[in-house]
Amino acid sequence: MSLERPVAPDPYQLLPEVGSFTVTSTDVTDGEPLGDDHAFAGGNKSPQLSWEGFPEETKGFVVTCFDPDAPTPSGFWHWVLVGLPAETTELPTGAGTTERLENGAFHIRTDFSTKAYGGAAPPAGDPAHRYYFVVHAIDVEALDIDHDASPAVVSFNLAFHTLARAIITPTYATPADS
Repeated sequence: MSLERPVAPDPYQLLPEVGSFTVTSTDVTDGEPLGDDHAFAGGNKSPQLSWEGFPEETKGFVVTCFDPDAPTPSGFWHWVLVGLPAETTELPTGAGTTERLENGAFHIRTDFSTKAYGGAAPPAGDPAHRYYFVVHAIDVEALDIDHDASPAVVSFNLAFHTLARAIITPTYATPADS
């Protein structure tokens, strides 16, 4: 079976325009391949992220990781962390391994059906996928969602509460002989 298909658009270019700020990482680099530590079959650890320059009126953050290149019509959600307080400006490597963080933030079920970070896992031999790690600065302390919300519901709510986004987009390809 062939998985040939057109390259999906940048999903954030399809949403209403918002401000931007800076996200950096000691683990991943924009446009460069993810290390195996951040792949599902490797260490399956969420990368370290830190951010700055967000709007002064920010009341909270949401962190997501989305792969628009998955062979599905809806892409693939790898990480959805909601309820981060405005004082939080960094997540350490591996912050995505527990369902709830010490600061009260919690994970939404991803497309892996787990409430945790799920690393890169494109089909073997598929072209490199893009992984949009996004920090969303929001105008409320927490989105009006519960622990059973889907990533699509979180994303829908973000459309109404996002002040600005910070994006870093590494890539990953599974070797054809895997």
